[in-house]
Amino acid sequence: MVSAPTRLPVLSEIIDGLPNISGWEAEVQSVVQQDQPVFLHRTNIRLENVTSAFAVALHMHQPTIPAGHEGALISNLQNMFENPHDGDNHNAGVFAWCYSRIADFIPELVAKGCNPRVMLDYSGNLLWGLRQMGRGDVLDNLKRVTCDPTYQPYVEWLGTMWSHAVAPSTPIPDLKLHIQAWQHYFASVFGWEALARVKGFSPPEMHLPNHPDTLYEYIKALKECGYRWLMVQEHSVETLEGHSLQNRHLPHRLLARNSHGETISITALIKTQGSDTKLVAQMQPYYEAKTLSRQQISGVAIPPIVTQIGDGENGGVMMNEFPDGFKNAWYDMSQNHGGTSGVVGLNGTEYLELIEAAGCKPEDYPACQPVGQHLIWERVSPESATPEKVAEAIEAVKKTNHNFHMDGASWTNDLSWVKGYENVLGPMNQLSALFHQKIDPLMAAEANQSSAEPLTRQTRYREALLYNLLTQTSCFRYWGQGTWTDYAREIYRRGEEALHKF
Repeated sequence: MVSAPTRLPVLSEIIDGLPNISGWEAEVQSVVQQDQPVFLHRTNIRLENVTSAFAVALHMHQPTIPAGHEGALISNLQNMFENPHDGDNHNAGVFAWCYSRIADFIPELVAKGCNPRVMLDYSGNLLWGLRQMGRGDVLDNLKRVTCDPTYQPYVEWLGTMWSHAVAPSTPIPDLKLHIQAWQHYFASVFGWEALARVKGFSPPEMHLPNHPDTLYEYIKALKECGYRWLMVQEHSVETLEGHSLQNRHLPHRLLARNSHGETISITALIKTQGSDTKLVAQMQPYYEAKTLSRQQISGVAIPPIVTQIGDGENGGVMMNEFPDGFKNAWYDMSQNHGGTSGVVGLNGTEYLELIEAAGCKPEDYPACQPVGQHLIWERVSPESATPEKVAEAIEAVKKTNHNFHMDGASWTNDLSWVKGYENVLGPMNQLSALFHQKIDPLMAAEANQSSAEPLTRQTRYREALLYNLLTQTSCFRYWGQGTWTDYAREIYRRGEEALHKF
C-alpha cells in the first residue's frame, strides 16, 4: 500500500501570496518514485470475474488571468462571478458546483451499494484559483473522496500540467517544471500520501508531441516524475508501421525514439474518439464495454477497457445530463452482479495493476508511436539516428506530404535553449528563454555549493516560475487580437519584470 515517507514537512498552499509550486523537489521526488501498488490491495474487483471494463475521467480547468482588482491574478471562474452578464458567465455557479459535485456523487453511490469509479484531472491553477476566491468548500469536499480511506478505492487523481500547457508547444525545459509544479501544489492541498497515489497522467487537450526529441523529453520527464502511464487520444498514435491501432481497448506501449538513437517508453491507455463530453455525460464507455469480450496479451486473457475523458463542467450536456447518466450506469451495474463482475468500472492504475498481477508485462503491450513518425523512421534507422539525419528526413517528408507536420518544439538536446532563439516567435517562448538564461546558471552554481535557502524556495524564483508557466496556458496559445491577447501580454510583461530581480 502506498504511503508517504515519514518526517516530510506539511506544505502550505500559499507562500507570500503565491501558489506553492516549487521548493520541495527532493521531497516530491521521494514520494512520487514509490513503486508499490496503489489499488491492488484495496480493490474489490477480481479480474477472473470481469468480462470487460471501462474508465471515465473528468477534466477540469480554469485559466489564471490578470483581471482582478488593480490587475491582480485571479481565476477566470472568479471573473465569471464578478461579471455575470458577459457571455456565458452566468454559468459560474454551475461550474463551481461541477468542480465539487463528484465528491457528493461517490459517497451517495457507495452508500447505496454501488461500486463506482472516476478519475479526476484538475489543472493546478484551477485548484489555486478555488483557494484564491475563497471556495475552500469545494476543496474540502474533494478532500473527502481523496483522503478518506473509505473512498480511496473509487477515486483516482491524474496528474497534469500546472497551467494546462499543451505538450507539443511547451518549451522542452519547461515540461518537467509544469509537471513538478502540479505535484507540489497537489501535495499542499491533499497531502503527501495522496500525491503518492497519483500514477496516471492526463495531457491537456490530449495533445501528444510527434517530434521525436520533444516526445522523448516529455516521456522522460513523466517517468522521472513517477508516472507509470498516460492517457493518449486514439487518432494521435499509430502502429510502428504507420497503421491505425487494431486493439484500442488494450493498453499500449508508447515508444519514443529521439534523434540521438535513444529509446524510452511508457504505458498508454487509449482514449477512444468521439464527442468527449457527450460520451462521458451519457456514460457511453459503459455501454460500449458491454459489446466487448476478453482478449489476450502474450497468452494472458484479460478484459479490454474502454477509456474516455471529457470536460467535467463545460457544455449543457455535462452540466445537466451527467449527474443522472453517471448515477444510473452504476445503479444498472449494481443490479447486475453487484458491479464487481461481468462489465465493471475500473480506474486506470487499478486496471493496469490487476492485469499485471495476472501476468501481463508492459513490454508485451502492443507498441505505438505518435502519428506520422513512421514517415521519419522509414527514412532514418532509429539505431543510427543523428539530429542532422532526423532533421533532413523531416524536411524531406514535408516536401512530399503537405499534411505532415511537427507541431511544437523541435529543439534537440545538443542545442541551447537560449542561443538561436531570435527566430522563435511569441512571448511564451521569449519568456521561457529569458527564464532559463537567468535561472539555469544560478541552479548550476547552487548544485556546487551549499545554500541556506534553495533558489527554488525563494519568493523571487516562485514568482518568475509562475509567470513563465502561466504564459504557456493553452488559452493563450492563439495570439489573435482581443482580451485574451492582452491578458497574455500582461502576464509576459510581469514575468519579464520578475526576472529583473535576478
